[in-house]
This record gives sequence, C-alpha cells and structure tokens, in this order.
Amino acid sequence: MRFVDSHCHLDFPDYQDDLDAVMARAAAAGVTSMLTISTHVSRFSRVLAVAEALPAVVCTVGVHPHEAAREEGVTVDRLVDLSGHPKVVGFGETGLDYYYEHSPRAAQQASFRIHLQAARRAGLPVVVHTRDADEDTAAILREAAAEGPLSGVLHCFSSGEALARTAIDLGFYISFSGIITFKKADALRRIAAALPRDRILIETDAPYLAPVPHRGRRNEPAYVTETARVLAAARGEELAALAAATTENFFRLFAKAPPCA
Repeated sequence: MRFVDSHCHLDFPDYQDDLDAVMARAAAAGVTSMLTISTHVSRFSRVLAVAEALPAVVCTVGVHPHEAAREEGVTVDRLVDLSGHPKVVGFGETGLDYYYEHSPRAAQQASFRIHLQAARRAGLPVVVHTRDADEDTAAILREAAAEGPLSGVLHCFSSGEALARTAIDLGFYISFSGIITFKKADALRRIAAALPRDRILIETDAPYLAPVPHRGRRNEPAYVTETARVLAAARGEELAALAAATTENFFRLFAKAPPCA
C-alpha cells in the first residue's frame, strides 16, 4: 500500500536532529510522498530547502493565519512568483483561526483573500486552516469561487458538516488528521463516513496531533497510516482501497506534484 501525508511541517525544529530517520520510517510505512507546509513567507527558504533535499517531499508557500498580522507585506505577486519553483505545488496554509486569534480577524481575512487570489492566478490549489470560523470561511470561499475557478483543501478538518459540504460543492477536498482517531471524535468520524470518496485526503499535521496509539508524542509522516486505518473503518472500507483513493485524490488536487515524488 502507498500513502501520502498531505500536510506536515518538516522544516520545524522538531526534526532538526533526526529528519533522515523520520524519512526512513515514513518509507518503511509505505508513505511515499509528503507535502510540507509553509507558515511564514519570511521563512519560506527553510521549507523549500527541505523539499529540494528530499525527493519524496513537495511544498507550499504561504502565511498561517496566526502570522497574518506579522507578515502583512505579502502580496499576490510575491506568492505567485515564489510558486514558480518546481517543488511548490500550492499555497498556504492560510485561512481563519478564531479560536486563538493570534492575529486580528481583519488581518486573517485579508491574508486569506490574498492567498485565494494567488491560487486562482497561478492555477494551484490552496491549503485552508479553519478553526471556530466556519461561517466566515464558507463566505470567503464562496466569494472567491464566484470570481473564477479555484481548488484546494480544508486541512486537519474538525469543523461541522455544513462547512464540509460547502467546501465540496465549491470543488474543494477535506483532509483528516490524527484527530479522527481520538476517543471523543465520533461526530467527526460520522462526517468523514458521509463524504464522497473522491474528495478526502489524509495527513499528520506533524509534529502536532499524533494519532492513537502515538498520542502525546511528536507526530511524524509514518503515523499517517494510523489515521488511514481509522478513516477506512469509519467508512466501512478496506485500508488498501482507502490508501489508493486518498493517494489518487492527492495527485489529482496537487497536479504539479510528481506522482513518484
């Protein structure tokens, strides 16, 4: 079986001492491709360096909503220019986080719209982070989609079914992380079970949110297989079928990523 970790942060300091071992464990687990995600344009060179050094890794460019107020100078032109690198397959993560509000809502919304404009101009997907902001996320996505073709994924999904359906209606995908393995995630598993098979992805969001039975430890791409097991069980599917579908979905969405990255 072949798996893709559609969202991780391999440039983070958590991996500075053992990234080679992390990659070896991923390969042993059948995780053949990984998407490492940008959170600061000002630190994008670190993300790109990881992707350039590792054949199995591609990356995005963008600003996390937590950092929106601190990276206000990021423009559509700048994002599109950086996306020209062969290893850059999408934008983000961007979006809205009203749970922590490390940046003001207005700054998050402005940054989100800039990323969506860049995604449309470059013809690349956008990776969306949303927490406690379902209504505004849906409204901004609808607004952006009305202006022209757009694609992307709601990553680490933990929102309500209404937002998931809105995103799918707009052509987006939904990605599930280790949260779906948590004991109290019954509602999330029900949502995951009801979504179209051709619109779901799996991820770790490593180093965060390690799935059961690794919960509480540093997460890493190899553990995406545990998320896949629980997602397959929730959907009443064989693990091999779920692995194949989520891998195919990833390369359909991130079409710039080489199939054997």
